[in-house]
Amino acid sequence: MLPMEIENRSMEIIEAELQVELDEDIKPIVKRVIHATADFSFAETLRFTPDAVRLMRGMLTRGATIVTDTNMALAGINKTALNRLGARALCFVADGDVALEAKTRGVTRSFVSMERALGIEGPKLLVCGNAPTFLLSLLEIALRQGRPADTAVIGVPVGFVNVVEAKQKLWESGIPCIAAMGHRGGSNVAAAIVNALMYGIEGVRA
Repeated sequence: MLPMEIENRSMEIIEAELQVELDEDIKPIVKRVIHATADFSFAETLRFTPDAVRLMRGMLTRGATIVTDTNMALAGINKTALNRLGARALCFVADGDVALEAKTRGVTRSFVSMERALGIEGPKLLVCGNAPTFLLSLLEIALRQGRPADTAVIGVPVGFVNVVEAKQKLWESGIPCIAAMGHRGGSNVAAAIVNALMYGIEGVRA
């Protein structure tokens, strides 16, 4: 079978085995995450703020900048789809100057990365699949400066320390988001959500 045939058959199997009723706007996102993880529990743990899918797709069609918390999440985002949308994806956390600034100021690299992300002009999609400090930095800055404009978040870090709490705080913040509640998540989940958002835009996946 060709790769696309395998993917299509996988989606058919997921559809057949899915036990949770999902709204049609979020179902393709959830199915793409299940496809990436073989974990049907995401059908119950992925949460979407009202109109999040339409909002994020609108941002992408306006050439949004995606900023990820890790290079692993960045690597999983489909660059061909990005180019077709005129969008771009960046990750600052491994940059040498970010590490130096973080050490000099006594803050985390995630905090400096978030500051840089929020300083970018235009629509921004902040994508977290690994580091809850990336989300907590956003919420700390938002608490001081107010909710960032034209910004949405995919918050799906995986793990045990500060992970559940960071997602809950994001969910309660009022910032438009897609969040995977609980301990599960990961960079592959984050990238799968971004790709699903892009694939649902007409002409992106020709």
